[in-house]
Amino acid sequence: MSEIVNRVAQSKLITFDLEELYPEGKRTVLDIKDWLYEGFILREKEFRSYLEAVDWAVYQDNYVALTCSSDAIVPGWAFMLVTAKLNPFAKKVMVGDLETLETSLYQEKLEKLDVSSFADKPVIIKGCSNKPVPQNAYLMAITKIQQVAKSVMYGEACSSVPLYKKKK
Repeated sequence: MSEIVNRVAQSKLITFDLEELYPEGKRTVLDIKDWLYEGFILREKEFRSYLEAVDWAVYQDNYVALTCSSDAIVPGWAFMLVTAKLNPFAKKVMVGDLETLETSLYQEKLEKLDVSSFADKPVIIKGCSNKPVPQNAYLMAITKIQQVAKSVMYGEACSSVPLYKKKK
C-alpha cells in the first residue's frame, strides 16, 4: 500500500487570508438623525448643544461609521463637527455604513502589505472567513498581489477558482 501524500502541503502555494488583517476593535454606527429637528432639519445651535451633551468617552477605541438614516440634507461641516468630538476617543471615523468603514480599514492594511514574499509564486486568496471581510478588500488584494505573483486563485486549496496567471 502506498503512502498518502499531501501534495498541497508540499506545493509552493501560498495562502493569503484577509481575515488575518482584520483590525480588532468595536465597530459602531452613529446615526445623527436623532440630533436633527424632527429628524430632518439641522439647526446649528440645537445640533451643537446635543453634541455637548454626549459622553464621547463611550466611543473609546471604537471604529465609528457616521450616518444619517433620514432623508435630511446634512451639510458637510456637521459630520466634521461630530468627527472633531470623536477624534480624541475613536480609532477611526468615517461617513458611511459598516461596509464602507471595513473597506477603509482593509485599504489601510493592504496599502502597507509587503507582497515581496509572493513574487513568482502561486497564491490563493482564501475565500471563507468568520470576520466581516468586505468584497472590496478582495479586489484590493488581487490588485496588489497580481503585480508580483506567478498566479492568483480564490477559494481553498482543494477547490479554488483560477483568477490570474502571469504570461511567460
